[in-house]
Amino acid sequence: MVSVKICGITNWDDAKLAMDAGADALGFNFYAKSPRRIAASRAKEIIRHMPSRVTAVGVFVNASAKEIMSIARSANLGALQLHGEESPATVERLAREYPVIKAFRVGPRFRARELKKYPSAVGFLLDGYDVERRGGTGKRFDWRVARAAKRYGPVIVAGGLRSENVAEAIRQVKPFGLDVCSGIEERPGRKDPKKVKRLMAAVRRVRQQDL
Repeated sequence: MVSVKICGITNWDDAKLAMDAGADALGFNFYAKSPRRIAASRAKEIIRHMPSRVTAVGVFVNASAKEIMSIARSANLGALQLHGEESPATVERLAREYPVIKAFRVGPRFRARELKKYPSAVGFLLDGYDVERRGGTGKRFDWRVARAAKRYGPVIVAGGLRSENVAEAIRQVKPFGLDVCSGIEERPGRKDPKKVKRLMAAVRRVRQQDL
């Protein structure tokens, strides 16, 4: 059954909204240049109230392993998501203590075989490509790439997902998970309750059909 991560959480109201709607994981962005950036101390306060069934995922971009581990421990993260050019050695080091998801932007130069370099990752997140932004772009990529990438491990689809196309994404790719951010926002860092509920309702309908 496909899992859903709601990313870019910056406040408790949005965290509760996402969890009440049925999200399996929440993403907390620690990238300094992100409009959805959250301080480790604030993330910690949200995470301490989250039930154990929901995974707190920290999102990082080219941060040092030392910095990542410090934030992960301080905020009590359950998993790490790396959105930069982190090396296989860095992923392996971090994976000794946390499940690590390695993210890739699917641009013209992306090749699925690159995933083979990261055997320590528990899964691979594929996102739409943007020259400057790392995630939260609202851009789709060719989902056929995600289908091909599944041979290298569990795949999470991100980029341009919203209630109108999420069922299509699940049926086309049959991914391990979906990562949703900009498609359910009022503005960067603030979720739209109606969009969140519509998206999760669309996911539930597909889940029920697959039972």
